[in-house]
Amino acid sequence: MPPLAERMRPDSLDGYHGQSHLVGAKAVLRNTILSGNIPSMILWGPPGVGKTTLANIIAKQLDRPFYSLSAINSGVKDVRETIAKAKKNQFFDSPNPILFIDEIHRFSKSQQDSLLGAVEKGIVTLIGATTENPSFEVISALLSRCQVYILKHLDKDELINILDVAIKEDYELKKLDIELKDYDLLLRYSGGDARKLYNTLEIVIAQAEQNSKIVITNESVQNAIQHNIALYDKGGEQHYDIISAFIKSIRGTDPNAALYYLARMIEGGEDPKFICRRMVISASEDIGLANPNALLLANNCFQAVNNIGMPEGRIPMSQCAVYLACSPKSNAAYLGIKKAQSLVRETGNLPVPLHLRNAPTKLMKDIGYGADYKYAHDHKESFVDLEYLPEEIKGVKFYEPGDNATEAKITEKMKLLWKDKYGY
Repeated sequence: MPPLAERMRPDSLDGYHGQSHLVGAKAVLRNTILSGNIPSMILWGPPGVGKTTLANIIAKQLDRPFYSLSAINSGVKDVRETIAKAKKNQFFDSPNPILFIDEIHRFSKSQQDSLLGAVEKGIVTLIGATTENPSFEVISALLSRCQVYILKHLDKDELINILDVAIKEDYELKKLDIELKDYDLLLRYSGGDARKLYNTLEIVIAQAEQNSKIVITNESVQNAIQHNIALYDKGGEQHYDIISAFIKSIRGTDPNAALYYLARMIEGGEDPKFICRRMVISASEDIGLANPNALLLANNCFQAVNNIGMPEGRIPMSQCAVYLACSPKSNAAYLGIKKAQSLVRETGNLPVPLHLRNAPTKLMKDIGYGADYKYAHDHKESFVDLEYLPEEIKGVKFYEPGDNATEAKITEKMKLLWKDKYGY
């Protein structure tokens, strides 16, 4: 039997929960759907707010062929095969098939590039779903061909309505005598995610006595799920929610929250190497030069867990999580490389200044390669004032030291060496 979330998936806009700003009476997306002429689009919103459901409704409402891919387990080959299939099924004056791609932000640039031609030529109408800001995660060429619709968290009244409708209308639940007395814990455990709400309700009902009236209270909800690790789905969205909360707790200097989410992942059977990799990233992205030892400890933690395995590996993982959370924070290096990459994408392959170029041949030397280069170690304090950036972008500052004791020393050095050039 399909899970409750799948059984309750609506097949029309009238049965759809939430997003009234998009699909309510006379709302922009509803009007677009009713016109029968939809653009390619990106549905951006948190997990469990109806992105996949809305894509299915659109296809059904417009009677379009519907192809679905998940960016988590699909590649360029899958995209091309699906587009080829869509081409074969096209007939004269027939509407474009809809290609739905879940988690589209997880596609690489080359994977997203493979969609461009089909979208531009109208072979498919793309509907992409993402929990991440498409401005950063979807390539500009694809984004410019899509309309972006923002889906919001479901509010309390909408979530309560979802529960009430499920109990009254689901063909399995309405066979039972269910009284929903308390909503608070059900809503809290769902976190605004309709899918989690359905899953939680199903768990609570499954663990209740089926031969008598089922009264759902906060206490019964707590008892039903406190030891149920099924709520941690290491292959699905919960996997991303918990690791996100873990990293944000480290970033927010809260070792207690970091340990809690670490325990959630360990108890849920998460791959310890995945957790360790994320701590290595956090050590560089969130702590960086404010405490360079953080990266060393995170790397050592990864090696230790790899060597000793679990359950003992939880001990160095705990040590590392607490250390990272308690460390001073700086994302200056992370922001610096982002800014540099952005400028590279804008300006392309600018020529390297001649005096910095390698000159392995006489011809290269004759045309100026390496000319006027000064070897830094031959000068006082191993510093010489040279131009290291291409002429077109000289003076652009990518690295702005963070506000912490370690980078304060870097700031002083930069002021001494490069104040006039970079404005430190």
